[in-house]
Amino acid sequence: MAQDQQRLTPAERANLVAYLDGELPEGEARVIATKLSQSATARREAEQLERTWDLLAHLPRPDPPQDLTERTLTEVRKLHTEGEKFESALTNLGGRFLRLAGWATAILVSFGIGSAITLYVWPNPTVRLVRDLSIAEHLDEYRDVGDFTFLKRLADLKEFGEEPDDRPAKGRQE
Repeated sequence: MAQDQQRLTPAERANLVAYLDGELPEGEARVIATKLSQSATARREAEQLERTWDLLAHLPRPDPPQDLTERTLTEVRKLHTEGEKFESALTNLGGRFLRLAGWATAILVSFGIGSAITLYVWPNPTVRLVRDLSIAEHLDEYRDVGDFTFLKRLADLKEFGEEPDDRPAKGRQE
């Protein structure tokens, strides 16, 4: 494409209004000015934009209503009040969540303490059964014995102990 037929890039076209108003930074303005001086197509685009702005200037401008400022400020105050309501609702929700989390933590700690007490402090009946297993295995035999007189008679027998005369005097009943 010839130098005099180069079109403006989309970025340059977006900055063209700022260039025409003199609001574009110097480096970018120099790039657009160079392109406009070298390309007839780019100059036509700039001229069309200028004519469009001139035609828009001839259109009647609507007058804002007298109460526009008052309505705008009322809306702003209303939005501000609603924002405060939202913030207070959010704060209340956060407070409720913290209380709920506190209660949940207290319940879990209580459950843990109760479990620990049950496990380590409360007597476990299974441990006692294991400790007294030999007694439990021979419980029926112990019930058949009844009292100690039967055991004393057994101890006096030759098969279960010493000879009755060989026993020390302390253990013998006379």
